[in-house]
This record gives sequence, C-alpha cells and structure tokens, in this order.
Amino acid sequence: MIRSIFLGTPPAAIPALGVIQHATDLRLIVTQPDRPRGRSGTPRPSAVKEEALRLSVPVLQPGSRQELVAGIGEVRPFDVGVLVAFGMIVPASALRLADKGFLNLHFSLLPRWRGAAPIQHAILAGDGSTGVTIIEIDVGLDTGPVLASSVQEIDREDTSGTLEQKLASRGARLLGDLLPDYVEGRARPRAQDDAQATYAPKIEPAETGLDFREPAAVLARRVRAFNPRPGAFVLYEGQRIKVWEADDWPERGLAPGRSALDGSVLMAGTGQGSLRLISVQAANRRRMSGVEWARGRLPLGTFH
Repeated sequence: MIRSIFLGTPPAAIPALGVIQHATDLRLIVTQPDRPRGRSGTPRPSAVKEEALRLSVPVLQPGSRQELVAGIGEVRPFDVGVLVAFGMIVPASALRLADKGFLNLHFSLLPRWRGAAPIQHAILAGDGSTGVTIIEIDVGLDTGPVLASSVQEIDREDTSGTLEQKLASRGARLLGDLLPDYVEGRARPRAQDDAQATYAPKIEPAETGLDFREPAAVLARRVRAFNPRPGAFVLYEGQRIKVWEADDWPERGLAPGRSALDGSVLMAGTGQGSLRLISVQAANRRRMSGVEWARGRLPLGTFH
C-alpha cells in the first residue's frame, strides 16, 4: 500500500484527507498550531487536527520549518506527501524526504492565480470558471509541474465559501484518480507557462471595504469574494456594517453611497448602477436583511 503523509489546515482540506486516509497507509498528518479563535481568544485546533484526532492518526503541528523537517523525517520511509492549503511553504530539505515526491492540490487552474487566495481573486476578477490543479511541489510558489487539472464553472451566486466547497470535492476526486498513477510513475507532468501566471495574494481585512465610486457589478463581486471571510463592509455614521449578500442593479438614481429603500429592497448608489444590500450585520448584532436594518434608521443617509 502507498505510504503517505498529509499536510493541511482548513475545512477545505478535509475531503482530500478522506481520500488519502482510505487509499493509503497514512503515517502522519501535519497542520498549523492551535490558534486563538472567537471573542474569548481561546486557542482552538484546526479543522484538519480535529479530523486527525477522530481518525487516530499522529499529528504534527510545527511552529517553524525546522520543526517541520524534523517531524517529517521521523516517519520515514514514506512514498508521497500530499498538501492542501497547509499554510506554510515546505522547504526543499523536507521535499527530499518523500521517496516519490510531494503533491499540492491547488484551488485554481494554474498558472492562473498562484498564491494564498485563488478563490477570492477568481471571483474578484469576474472569471467565468476556475478549477483545481494538482502539481508536484518544487521550491517556488505554486510553480511545480502540472499532473492533473479539472475545470469548475463559477455561478453568478457563488461566494468564496460555496465555490471552495465545490473545488474541495472536485479536487479530492481528482486526487484519488491521480495518486496510484503518480506513485507508480505513470503520470506525465507538464511544465507551467510562467508567462501566463497571475497572482492571488492573501486578502487582508483592511482591503474589504466597499468604495461606492466603483461600479455596482464590481462591488457585488467583492461581497461574494469576501463571504464568509474576511467579510466585505461599509461604514454608516461611523459604524462598521458587514455586508453578507448583495447584487447589482443596472438602474442608477442615487449618488454614490447614498442609500434608500425601494419597496422591499435596500439600495445604494454606485459609480455605475445601484447595489442591492440583501443581507447585512451591524457590530455585535445578528445577521438580518438590509430592509430590516434600514427600517430602524429612517430617514437613511450615506454609506462610506
């Protein structure tokens, strides 16, 4: 049986972990250290660690690359390492520890959207499709040779959360199909075209505010791209309002940022068209419809 280790952290890595657990002799699961979460700031394990404990597979949580290399070295020999959204660059000294190599399941069609936030950037760019790619890891950032890929359409209603679920499932199936061929030397890698590469850096919370001078279609994509994390927001009378759901409307009758109730819809003017704010959440309040939020604040003012 194929001897493997798995490296991953968020819930999106769980479908691939399930494939590896069933199809291989899984020697070790590597994930990020417990991090503070929630208002209490209590350290909590990653989704992958919780799954590892359920599966009774040994867990490594390295705080540095040196700890990563040392921990992986202790489980040699193994045939292949599989990485899905691990959150740490694997150094060359660790890559050499696998007899056959390390694979990375990436949530884009490489070389488009290399980097930490490929799903968000695909939605932000208005891409009609994206996909999953399995590469053999090298020392670059998502630059290794491509072993397999699969296309996923992006629906108009897709958020980063819903698209991530689709890609996680699609990628797990692709990984299950590829793994035996890779280990037995039947897979045929192809080099990426670096000239076609685009990059998807991590989205910082400070970047997710809505600028109502932009077109409504752009703002609607931003809301979908940042749902559920880190969340798009607007300012209203100095208060930060998270926008969970919005869509664009071609009619324009409001100045950028100016808000109004139009029947059963909360509207805001933009640089082109209007934005319908369907679902919002004020600080320390529950999520609610835009209309419910607005009715307690009549007459309405301007978003910033």
